Amino acid sequence: VQLQASGGGSVQAGGSLKLSCAASRIILSEFSSSRMGWYRQAPGKQRELVAELTSGGSTNYEDSVKGRFTISKYNARKMVYLQMNRLQPEDTAVYYCNVETSTRDYWGQGTQVTVSS
Repeated sequence: VQLQASGGGSVQAGGSLKLSCAASRIILSEFSSSRMGWYRQAPGKQRELVAELTSGGSTNYEDSVKGRFTISKYNARKMVYLQMNRLQPEDTAVYYCNVETSTRDYWGQGTQVTVSS
C-alpha cells in the first residue's frame, strides 16, 4: 500500500486548507473496511492523532480541532481527506495520513501546513 498526501501549504490564521491522501496498491474492499487517520507532528513534539474515521464510519477528533476539521473518504477513488477550517498558528505541523488495515498500518510521506498569525 502506498499513500500520497497533498494539499498542504501556508495560510494565514482563519484560513482553510483541504488535505488529500491517495491510496494505491490496495484493493477497494480492503480500503473501504480500513480505519483512516490524519496525524500531525509539530517541531519538537510527538506525533498526535488529529482525526480518525473508523471502519464503522464513526469519526473522532483531537479536542483542539473539533468543529474546525472534518475527515472524510471517497472509497471509489481510494481517497482520504481532511478539511481544515479556521486554522490557527498552533495547527502548524507536518500532517500524515494513515490507513490501518486488518494486518498493518501504512503511512504517507507527510505534507507541511504552516499557519501564520
